[in-house]
Amino acid sequence: MSPSAPRLLWRELCLFDGLTTLAEPINLLVADGKVAGLWPTRLFPEAMAEGAVEAGRGGVMTPGLVDCHTHLVYAGNRAAEFEQRLEGASYAEIAKAGGGILSTVRATRAASEDELLAQSLPRLQALLDDGVTTLEIKSGYGLSSADELKMLRVARRLGELLPLRITTTLLGAHALPPEFAGDSDGYIALVCNEMIPAAVAAGLVDAVDVFCENIAFSPAQCELVFQAAQRHGLPIKVHAEQLSNQGASALAARYQGLSADHIEFLDEAGVQAMAAAGTVATLLPGAFYTLRETQLPPIALLRQYAVPMALASDANPGTSPICFPTLTLNQACTLFRLTPREALAGMTAHAARALGRADLGRIEVGAPADLCLWDVQQPAELAYAVQPGRLRQRIFNGAISYSKEANIHAR
Repeated sequence: MSPSAPRLLWRELCLFDGLTTLAEPINLLVADGKVAGLWPTRLFPEAMAEGAVEAGRGGVMTPGLVDCHTHLVYAGNRAAEFEQRLEGASYAEIAKAGGGILSTVRATRAASEDELLAQSLPRLQALLDDGVTTLEIKSGYGLSSADELKMLRVARRLGELLPLRITTTLLGAHALPPEFAGDSDGYIALVCNEMIPAAVAAGLVDAVDVFCENIAFSPAQCELVFQAAQRHGLPIKVHAEQLSNQGASALAARYQGLSADHIEFLDEAGVQAMAAAGTVATLLPGAFYTLRETQLPPIALLRQYAVPMALASDANPGTSPICFPTLTLNQACTLFRLTPREALAGMTAHAARALGRADLGRIEVGAPADLCLWDVQQPAELAYAVQPGRLRQRIFNGAISYSKEANIHAR
């Protein structure tokens, strides 16, 4: 936001600050792209309104939503596999038969950078329309240095085209590409010795992720990737304990991992390790729902050890083709029994921590003014109802990037 941009004032808000709902109506002032002041409405010094534009009155304001785990850049779709699963095939069976991730790899490798951009833009726009202001995008459907870098370039371009913050994560260790069949160690060497250095040299990567699972890579192989990331100054994340308990969450915690994601089969030892390291637990109810899983993540243990629980869409072509963040809030409450407050904190403050961006996902003086104003009466409604069109305003970096009223008038 430029210094000449107007100061913006919102009055009489029900405000969720990223962790809790404030007890009384709030007035909020934005200046120079940041939250400049928060006052209970009854204590607001009216002199602060001088020269400010009144941008809204009433409604619920939250931090802009943070979607901290997506696979948004890809080509094609996997609707046929959706049908196969309904007919009884398991996720692992489909993967072993050459489907799953590898089917998307084939389509993504065949697509040009511009084609990938064109296919990804509508998915990204859907997330913005439902309140996202910060987004993580993983690679992982290229599985060669050239194609992984292609995906990361597209992710960076998306952040230049639309008003949001995008962080990029290299997920080269997502699956074994066909040209390395029978040589997973050789492929991991490629990820460590070629892929990560190339992504760093090109300035395309903010973190490194791995898929630690029987159908993917072993803990020992994943540790080699963590070590390579560490050598290049990159934080790590992990797809962990989704289908079985491999001890990957505890392993990531030893490397001060930002987050362990999925974690349905996480045990108490893993939870303790995450708590000690400050590693965030990222819950992905969209994949749980789509795969019709029955093993619930250990929510009670995460609460017991005070492990922050982030929440993300996991938007991807195979196991969570969902670009509707407030649906994710509802799924987390309905399927995992999170409270609406926990779910909303999971997609704001805790999700920002899972990206290593503790400065985001909160409404506090001095924080970047990434905000959403919703046409609801209380924050719990965002998780309670599955309903598009509730976003009244989306504020990014202190400027209103979407206004329902302006959009209606434009029609």
